[in-house]
This record gives sequence, C-alpha cells and structure tokens, in this order.
Amino acid sequence: MPEHALASTTDPISQSIVAIVLIALFALLTLEKAHRVLVALGAVSLLWAITYLTPYHLISFEAAARALDLNVLLLLAGMMAVVAVLKATGVFDWAVGRLVLRAGGRPDRMLALLVWGTGIASAFLDNVTTVIFAAPIAVGTARQMGLAPRALILPVIMAANIGGAATLIGDPPNIMVGSGAGLSFVAFLENVAAPVLVMMVLLVPLCRRWFAADLASAQAGAVAAAPSRPIADPLLLRWMLAISAGILLGFLTHGVTGMPAAIPATIGAAAALIAQDMLYLRTHRPSAEERRHGILGVLEHEIEWPTLVFFAFLFIVVGAAVETGLIGSLARTLEGGILAGRDSLGLDTEATLFFAALLVLWTAGVLSALIDNIPFVAVSIPIVHDLIPALPGEATVLWWALALGACLGGNGTPIGASANVTTLDLAARAGVSVTFGAFTRFGATVVLMSLLVATAWLAAWIWLGPMPALAGSLAVAALLAAGARALR
Repeated sequence: MPEHALASTTDPISQSIVAIVLIALFALLTLEKAHRVLVALGAVSLLWAITYLTPYHLISFEAAARALDLNVLLLLAGMMAVVAVLKATGVFDWAVGRLVLRAGGRPDRMLALLVWGTGIASAFLDNVTTVIFAAPIAVGTARQMGLAPRALILPVIMAANIGGAATLIGDPPNIMVGSGAGLSFVAFLENVAAPVLVMMVLLVPLCRRWFAADLASAQAGAVAAAPSRPIADPLLLRWMLAISAGILLGFLTHGVTGMPAAIPATIGAAAALIAQDMLYLRTHRPSAEERRHGILGVLEHEIEWPTLVFFAFLFIVVGAAVETGLIGSLARTLEGGILAGRDSLGLDTEATLFFAALLVLWTAGVLSALIDNIPFVAVSIPIVHDLIPALPGEATVLWWALALGACLGGNGTPIGASANVTTLDLAARAGVSVTFGAFTRFGATVVLMSLLVATAWLAAWIWLGPMPALAGSLAVAALLAAGARALR
C-alpha cells in the first residue's frame, strides 16, 4: 500500500486509541510488572497492527522512522562508550580512594563529598552512569563506617538527579528537551545550571538534618586509612582527558559549528575506542578472541542497548500521538486553561507567562514522580512546542520549566527516574534494601525544596531577565554556602 494511503487519521477515535495506548504504557511502566522495553515494544506493535489492519491509521512505518530522534540515541550511545573507556583507565577507582581519604573518617564530610561529587559528575557524565560508580562507593563506605547505607544511598540519588538537571547531557529528559527544542549545551549552562547550584547547596544541610541520627551513630575514623588505588592506565587516561576536552568543546561551540550534540559525542566515542585499541596493540599480540577487549567488549557490555531500544520505541509511540493530532488537541486544551486563568485572574503578559511556566513546572514535577520522567517528557515536548507560539513574551522559558520539573520531580519516588531504579537495584544486589515509603518521604521533601527554588528562579527569569536571574542565583548560592560554613 503506498505511503499516501496510510497518512495518519486525525479523527477523535484515532486520537482516543493513541491516548489509551499512552495511558496503558504509563501504567505498566509504573507498575513494573514487565521490562520497560517489552512494554514499549508491545505498544508499538499494537499501534502498527491497528494502523495496517483497521481503518484507523495511527502511525505508518515510514512515519515511525521519521519519529526517531537520532540526536538523542547517538548522544546517549556515544557518551556510554566514552565512559566505558574512561572506566578502563581506572580513574573512577582512583577517585574513590581520594574521596575516602579526603573525608578523613568524618561521616558528615563523607556525605557532603558524595553529594557534591555525584552532582558534579552527573552534570557531565549523565546521572545514570554516575550512580553506577557512586552507589558501590556509598554502600562500601557506609559499611566501613558502621553507618546505615540509606544515609548515603538516598543523598547520592537526589544529587544525581539534581546535578543532572544542570546540563544538556546530565539527564535523559534534558537530552530530549534539548533535541526537541534546539537548545544547546551552553544554553543549559547559562540558564538552569545556576538554580541547580542553589539546590545543591541546600541539599547538603537537608541531608545532614534528615539523617542526623544515622550520622551521629557512625564509627568516626573507620575509613581514614582506606588505600587509594593507582591509575590503571595513565597513558590512556591522558588520551581520554584530551578527547573529553574535545567533546566538551564541541558541545560549547554548537552556536558556531551548528553541530547537534550527538556529533561531538560520536566523534569522541570513535576517538576513544581507536585510542584504546592502538595503545593496547602496542603491548599485546592478541588472538582473535582477545580482540574482543576493545570495541566489541564496549558494545556487548558497556552500551545500555535496552535503554536505547526503549527510547526508540518510545519515540514511535509519541510520534503516533503527534501524527493523529492528539498532541495538538492536548496543547490547545492547555492553552485554553492558561488563557482562562489569565482572563479570570486579570494577569498581564509577564504574569500569564509565569502562570504557564508554573503549570508546566509543577505538573512535570508531580507527574515525573509518579511515572518515569522519560516517557513523560517524550509526550510533553510536542505539547510545549505547540503551546509556545500561542503565549505572549519570551515563552521559551517553558522549556526550562519542563526540563527542571521533569529532572527534579524524578526524585519523588523510586520509579521517578532511571537513576533511582539503577541505584536501588545496585544497592539491593549488595544486600541493602530501601523501602518505597522511606524513599518517598525523603524524596518528596527534596522535590518540594527543589521546585520552590525553581519557582523563584522562573519568577526572576521572567520579570528580571535571564542574566539577572543567573547572577541572582549565583549570589544566593554563594551566600547559602557561606552561611553553611559559618554554622559548621
């Protein structure tokens, strides 16, 4: 059947079918009764079956191919490969030893170092990759100090999601928002990094207060003599530092080169794998089987293929919502609600924009805590894209509201973000159990603090402008940090 005969139908029944599939997808992902790839695969298969076997054409194969966002997929894959080669240098194990030594056996200092280390690393490595290394550190350190592991595990998760919100590559929702809205790495740094810094400053005393009893009971000095592991491959590490700097430069010069973020990530991954292979061949004459140490080893063991496949299927489901007009209908409904609020409250241009930004921020924050923030953002991007032209003023602030709400709201429950699921799974393998209730009580508190900071920043961004909001956030962060040091 030719492509023109399978143009998506946009009648209410078609939109209703896609809406039901989306709701079922969210429900099944939340219940975690099946692997998320299987859930997404089932949803896509159902959409295609309906498209080709009934009068309701939801999304054709050709339209599905157009719905795939290669920028997101290649960026994720490229950064996973780069981190895999970095892992082979032993730099992460070395960093663990340095971190433990720097803590000097003090539980409160160890917590602060873990929070800041995780937050900063999550901004530049991505939060899921970061917690893969941070979770074992937290569990091992807690046990050496006689500290309840939850007192370090939960702060690590919160820091990963907050820190990941600061940059384009820090959290999968940001990657998706950046790609969908055409926002650069620099744009994220200039806008959301500053309020995230304020949240990170507030997170440390919040964690110390929440886990004060656990920290007080820890065995001070138990880890002061922990050994620091040497770098396993210093030459490869030097190459990787240069390559990583090149990748970062590619992100920062997007406005000049026009390169999507996936391109420097892919080039960097290729350079990393080539450097690893060439350096290995200098000192080894491997057999055919041993040659699997390089790119094949990375492809088989380090690239999270289930995550990438899940994203691909998710893009297709969202593509069906776009093709059938469901997203447009939702955007018009949201627009009507915003305009009705404007008229009933008598809001001016800035107040209307603030009302819309708050609606996006808090809706994203609450719903991202209840369902995984990745599928939520996938559906929200086209809605916000359609909504922005209908609003007055600099409505691009809605992208920042969506990114912050999704990343920060992911801290609300164990299922809110991929970093949560990954960390709790690693902790469970080590014999550490964190209950849903314990996570949610602490997570909801952190989310509330984070969203209040984001609300204040959005108000400053809209009424004062982006640069004054940036300067104000940095000043607040500095004052809070100084106050925290004075109280210690």
